[in-house]
Amino acid sequence: MRADVLGQVLVRAGAWVALIACVLLQDRSTFFEPRPVFLLALAALFLVVAQLVPLPPMIWQALPGRAILAQAVEGAAAPYRPLAIVPGAAINAASSLVVPFAVLFGMNGVRANEKRWIFVLILGLIVASMLIGLIQFSGVDLRNPLLNGDERQVRGLFANRNHFALFMAMGCVMAPVWAFPPNHRSGWRVPVLLGLLALFLLMILATGSRAGLVLGGLGIVLGGLLVWPRVRRQTSHYPSWVLPLGSVLLIAGFVAISVAAGRAASIDRLFAMDQAQDMRTRALPTVLGMIRTYFPVGSGFGGFDPIFRIHEPFELLKTTYFNHAHNDFLEIVLDGGLPAALLIGAALIWWGYASFRALRSTPGSSDGVPPMLGSALLLLLWIASLFDYPARTPMMMAMTIIAAIWLAQPRKERG
Repeated sequence: MRADVLGQVLVRAGAWVALIACVLLQDRSTFFEPRPVFLLALAALFLVVAQLVPLPPMIWQALPGRAILAQAVEGAAAPYRPLAIVPGAAINAASSLVVPFAVLFGMNGVRANEKRWIFVLILGLIVASMLIGLIQFSGVDLRNPLLNGDERQVRGLFANRNHFALFMAMGCVMAPVWAFPPNHRSGWRVPVLLGLLALFLLMILATGSRAGLVLGGLGIVLGGLLVWPRVRRQTSHYPSWVLPLGSVLLIAGFVAISVAAGRAASIDRLFAMDQAQDMRTRALPTVLGMIRTYFPVGSGFGGFDPIFRIHEPFELLKTTYFNHAHNDFLEIVLDGGLPAALLIGAALIWWGYASFRALRSTPGSSDGVPPMLGSALLLLLWIASLFDYPARTPMMMAMTIIAAIWLAQPRKERG
């Protein structure tokens, strides 16, 4: 979520245009639907904006972890300061939230008979990103001026290979739902599905993302569970073990070929990386200490890099910088303190309740997207956030809102 990347300027400008268009042209009664998703997004925005309110010196100097700021103005008139230690970073964090709100309002403005195309468009975007990854995999140097990152990595439309691997894992969940539509025979979609799953998995292997291996395997399992009743109806004349075994053998064959060809970077990194030397593991005690220092008010959203430098021990110094905690749950608690922890808890509780309700209901909805698909995509995001920071990127912000809308969507459209 760096503010100095050209792509951020274009994405946020486009999001503001879309948001203004929705406000001017859309039925305002739809702004607050689905209600739980809107309230959680609004609470996140309020939490960030509240950290930018200027506080009197006697208040901000009394906050935990502000002693270094108080020393900087010792002997002079202390100015008003916001709760966020790095106000510019908090402003950038608040500005980034225009993307989820634009997606939320835009999704609510889509007509009921057009909503089914949202699913197809997202799956098409995943396939397009995969094709770009294939070009990068072939050795072509694709330099995207809108993104920062290592051009030597296979990362598709993303600046981070872990985020690209998560996107491919989402494709592993969505492709089976596309291949086995409700009330229709799959036909030609089944061989296409097998090809897509193989390509998605090959891209995950090529990224070098170790977390992507877990997410890709879980994505295939979740996608299979979502469509299993439809699969059994359409393959009832075969033994129940034929399709699962055939799929496993096919995917295992592609993985074996990739490993034999020396192009499975994720597996290579899994065995080559010494966890004791992994910066994420080594920095974890420091991050936990920072949480204790700034709790319960937090240090301010978006300011992890400069704040970590304040607490960085000598043995962790290196020529590159540690941009995030690589565990977004911990970093959000560091940034927002107790209120942020409560918001995470509320989001997890709603996800669990909505998923349980979706399990008990008849699969499917008016746009053909099963609510449990939204639950599965959010589960992948939760797990990925344990190792990285995917929801801080515009694409994953949008996917989070869309998945939450699918999960919250009632079986029948109202009105």
